Amino acid sequence: MADYLYGINPISEALQGTGRKPLELFLTRGEPGDRLEKLQSLAKQQGLKTTFIERRELDRLVGHGRHQGVLLSLTPFSYVAFSDLIHDWRHSGEPAFFLILDGVTDPHNFGAILRSAEVAGCRAVIVAKDRSCPVTAVVEKTAAGALSHLAVCQVTNLSRTLVELKAADVWCYGLAGDEGSQNLFTTDLRGNLALVIGSEGKGLRQNIRRHCDALLSIPMVGKLNSLNASVAAGIALFEVVRQNSGRPVE
Repeated sequence: MADYLYGINPISEALQGTGRKPLELFLTRGEPGDRLEKLQSLAKQQGLKTTFIERRELDRLVGHGRHQGVLLSLTPFSYVAFSDLIHDWRHSGEPAFFLILDGVTDPHNFGAILRSAEVAGCRAVIVAKDRSCPVTAVVEKTAAGALSHLAVCQVTNLSRTLVELKAADVWCYGLAGDEGSQNLFTTDLRGNLALVIGSEGKGLRQNIRRHCDALLSIPMVGKLNSLNASVAAGIALFEVVRQNSGRPVE
């Protein structure tokens, strides 16, 4: 059964990316616009069928009217196997850079994290099969095309995954605000690395914390003492980018 993706930017990335195979493009009949015409041109270049339908029919297929007049059917989303992920990394000659999500269930947060991970050059995002948000149309729309370029891996046991990563000489850092956590900005985050982000409400589970090499905290100077999961992930990801761009750690 095909999946549906909606929104101009996500569909543009899907038509130009190397992810899932597009099957058919649906456009709202009689709705002009340069951006929609560009999508039609991209579809034509790929020999992809374009179908024009009434807006109310597009609303029905999507489930709401916030689709920007366009819908793309694609082959079902395919998660990457963990063994394949490790194999491809080992043969790439590049440092490991993985993001692990422990219990992120909100699709908007998940999508925003995926977008940040792709822009930061993360190799893959690893999630648990249970107690985690799956890839849905809402996730893909929020990710704004990131899933056309970023691998997502589902694993049965996150703790075991951390053990296997550490055995492969990947340092695993959990993001947590606990007393005694290391300052994110003064910790050396170069080399083979996996960042672990906890759920929106409870953060990292105790078992996951125990399997991390160290816990990192983002310094807070305001009255509040926590950040949204996607914001915290973005800050941590781009601290890794900063350190690996050649700028020294203080």
